[in-house]
Amino acid sequence: MSSAMSENPSKLTFAAIGDLHVKEDRTLSFRELFAEVSTKAQVLVLCGDLTDLGKPSEAELLAEDLRACSIPVVGVLGNHDYESGRTEDVKRVLKGAGMHLLNGQSYEINGVAFVGVKGFIGGFGRRMLASFGEAVVKDLVAEAVNEATRLENAMRAVASKQAVVVLHYAPIPDTVEGEPLEILPFLGSSRLGETIDRFKVSAVVHGHAHQGRYEGRTPGGARVYNVARSIEKPTGRPYALIEV
Repeated sequence: MSSAMSENPSKLTFAAIGDLHVKEDRTLSFRELFAEVSTKAQVLVLCGDLTDLGKPSEAELLAEDLRACSIPVVGVLGNHDYESGRTEDVKRVLKGAGMHLLNGQSYEINGVAFVGVKGFIGGFGRRMLASFGEAVVKDLVAEAVNEATRLENAMRAVASKQAVVVLHYAPIPDTVEGEPLEILPFLGSSRLGETIDRFKVSAVVHGHAHQGRYEGRTPGGARVYNVARSIEKPTGRPYALIEV
């Protein structure tokens, strides 16, 4: 369940937020928010779309704000972070600020492994896009499969008793409900959910769907949280607090 900082030393509370969309014009600073999070959680998880246009200058502004965070920061990139073709520069800036960027890797703290990939589009359930027809469609499906495979390989390497999956794209339709029907296939893929259900996962966090729903579950019962900044959360704040 979601909660504030646990008094149980065997539990870990992490804060999660996605879709910060940091812009060059500096209209919004997250410095105070990160400082606040540091008093309430043991880890901060960022679920992609950290920058608005994938510019290194935007990443540098975020890096400045992250200096106010006194707890470990882990996360993944989102589609906006790829927009300008400067992804490697964005990664370099954020890693230089101490962020643990995950792309098929894990970061362990207090016996909990945070395992992350960006994920990809493709749709959900029986309406999931199939690898059929034009080559460009097959390429798109292959990318979705590759992301799910990268997540599976990372999960197989986890030795921790607990795992939290960090994504940008949604693994289930429940947490994108409220978005226009026309764009649902572009918000995530059930391939991610199918992979998650092959393992014991304590929680899953993602962003991307700004008008979605906060909480859902995979078919196998894993808890999934849409932590996009605009989503209403039990904390009443832009971030979620989740205990595992």
